[in-house]
Amino acid sequence: MTRLNAIGIVTSDMARSIEFYRLLDLDVPETPGEGHVDTFLPNGVRFMLDSEDVVRSFRPEWKRETGNQLGLAFECQGAAEVDDLYARIVAAGFDGEKEPWDADWGQRYAQLRDPDGVPVDLYASR
Repeated sequence: MTRLNAIGIVTSDMARSIEFYRLLDLDVPETPGEGHVDTFLPNGVRFMLDSEDVVRSFRPEWKRETGNQLGLAFECQGAAEVDDLYARIVAAGFDGEKEPWDADWGQRYAQLRDPDGVPVDLYASR
């Protein structure tokens, strides 16, 4: 039986991506010069960042696709954490897509973009 055990993102700016995901409380190591970092999420899934150069080292024809190929969602402990985390990330100079709101489906929700445009949602039950 297969199981999803890793999420990988190809990044155009490793240092900026490390900063972004650290603001989301991921324990990302400080190794931007190596072109690859990975860490484990609390549920055991590996989270990986690769530079474009690393990907081109084994796929020379690789080109960044346009559009969104994936999205990430981070569950927060409560509505206040959604608001605080969104504000902290936007204050650090990252793109806020949609400010926190009380969604019709019963969650406090906010939407951001990582440095490469990957949609990142924050949510908590109300």
